[in-house]
Amino acid sequence: MNDTMKTAVMLGIGKMGFEERPVPTPKDNEVLVKLEYVGICGSDIHYYETGAIGPYVVEPPFVLGHEAGGTVVGVGKDVKHLKVGDRVALEPGKTCGHCEFCREGKYNLCPDVEFFATPPYDGVFCEYVAHEADLCFKLPENVSTLEGALIEPLAIGFHAANLGGAHIGQTAVVFGSGCIGLVCMMALKAEGVSRIIVVDIMDKRLAKAKELGADIVINSSKEDLKARIAEITEGKGVDLVIETAGTEITTRQSIEIAKKGSTIVLVGYSKTGELTLPISLFIDKELTFKSIFRYRHIYPMAIEAVATGRVNLKDIATDFFDLDDIQEAMDKSVSDKMNIVKSVVKIS
Repeated sequence: MNDTMKTAVMLGIGKMGFEERPVPTPKDNEVLVKLEYVGICGSDIHYYETGAIGPYVVEPPFVLGHEAGGTVVGVGKDVKHLKVGDRVALEPGKTCGHCEFCREGKYNLCPDVEFFATPPYDGVFCEYVAHEADLCFKLPENVSTLEGALIEPLAIGFHAANLGGAHIGQTAVVFGSGCIGLVCMMALKAEGVSRIIVVDIMDKRLAKAKELGADIVINSSKEDLKARIAEITEGKGVDLVIETAGTEITTRQSIEIAKKGSTIVLVGYSKTGELTLPISLFIDKELTFKSIFRYRHIYPMAIEAVATGRVNLKDIATDFFDLDDIQEAMDKSVSDKMNIVKSVVKIS
């Protein structure tokens, strides 16, 4: 192993480059992972396009990427459950472990989390990373490191499904058929939801949703969504809505098509951060809004769902790039959002 590694860095808005950085040495409770696949997330794209997400501002040179899978090549002396050669999926957020949220088990809400590719913490568009061993989950033989990288977005899908109380017998709608909408759809299916409807305005993405298991797809730019849902549900509305598009119109539609007493889970971020909604209708229907922030205690469940064939995760990835081509990877992910469902960077 070399002493240095290639690291892709964001040099400014819309500009990528490379640096040689030292290969990290794992601490006693860490493992050194040779990275193989890292997904490009919507947050990576947003940082690349704008340089910030809310209060999190990129200070170049900055390393993007937090959806990672790879192979253990070094082990700290206190690590007992992993060994060199194990293939792992990396949960990207290291939390403090002692705040009220961590003590309650809601560690995703920890205010002091160190999360890959969230400023000021570098991500993993690089060849190696040292990471806390308890956040590295061993993959079964039949789960690839590509799928390991995609466990991270799948965890979001399962967290949304779990908070929404997904179960057999329900009819659910997922707004948005990008990567996060698709993993929400697949999580709902894995948890037994009987009928899943995916709504988008892009036919190509809807075709991917159908391919991956959606029961019904609706292009809301071509059909009257309320009328179609009323037809499907005999006028009752749907039992569960997962909103991943993050727009005001889809959030309003979520309220309009939800059955009385049902739940709407908000996953997508609004670009403006503010929405105007029909709250009187929301109250009249006695609906429940829930929101998710990342995930907690989900990786084992998500890995098992992939290993047992309940989730076909690898087919979400539509475009692959080598690390050497990171500029093209980021540019195409920005410019071709209509066709690219999920870009993945092959590290080695």
